[in-house]
Amino acid sequence: MVSSLVLARTLQAQRPLNAERKGQPVEERRRGNYIVTFDPLDGSSNIDCLVSIGTIFGIYKKRHPGAPTVADVLRPGKEMVAAGYALYGSACMVVLSTGDGVNGFTLDPSIGEFILTHPDMKCKPRGSIYSINEGYAQTWSKIVGSVSRAEFTFQGISEYIRTRKEPEAGKKVYGQRYVGSMVADVHRTLLNGGIFLYPPTASAPSGKLRLLYECIPMAYIMEQAGGLATTDELQARPVSWTSSLRPFTSDRPLFSDRRKMSRNVFPTLRSTITKPLDR
Repeated sequence: MVSSLVLARTLQAQRPLNAERKGQPVEERRRGNYIVTFDPLDGSSNIDCLVSIGTIFGIYKKRHPGAPTVADVLRPGKEMVAAGYALYGSACMVVLSTGDGVNGFTLDPSIGEFILTHPDMKCKPRGSIYSINEGYAQTWSKIVGSVSRAEFTFQGISEYIRTRKEPEAGKKVYGQRYVGSMVADVHRTLLNGGIFLYPPTASAPSGKLRLLYECIPMAYIMEQAGGLATTDELQARPVSWTSSLRPFTSDRPLFSDRRKMSRNVFPTLRSTITKPLDR
């Protein structure tokens, strides 16, 4: 709640200003032309453990003059104009994209300013780390088979992870890293390569990550860095809001990586894929 209030008071530029914990209205005289959505404290359950946590945000331009409406917020991710995240760990860093690449800024406490330390961030062509909570392994998809469409192999999450740990002869074994704070896990994937997965489970068949202020902003960042993000059926950012999605809290699975790696995983998720996701 405190983190949400701090962000709302700092922004004070738009309404509706949506946050994971609570939407914060802004008085009319302070309203601007943009809609800001954010998760004020991603990984908050890790605070007591002193594990890295963060803030995720996305920005839309208001469609029309006058008072904003909910329709200004519930829009396809492809209409987002900027996104970013702040990571609070051994250092404080802000990673930002305004639609022309991704840049990282690190706080210099001696001058109280953020310095450009990671210009033009790009996903590595291929990594050696997969990031997933394997505690839910019993609930992952396990179908093994072959489909001709998209010229891919349909394996299921369980089989995909098995092939990372037990690869074919001559291929490198992947290491597993999972912090439990999406910002930290995606940041490592962005810097070092690899893949981040948060698939649906038996208790959360639609996934647990929030589409509006977690999936879409992080997908925006990954795509701007040359990577790819998907909800397992389609790319995360083109998702449109329908009556089947709960406003502001609709959950989705998310998978993000470098495009070349997507040929190994994205079609392994569901048989409904009808065309390559690797544009």
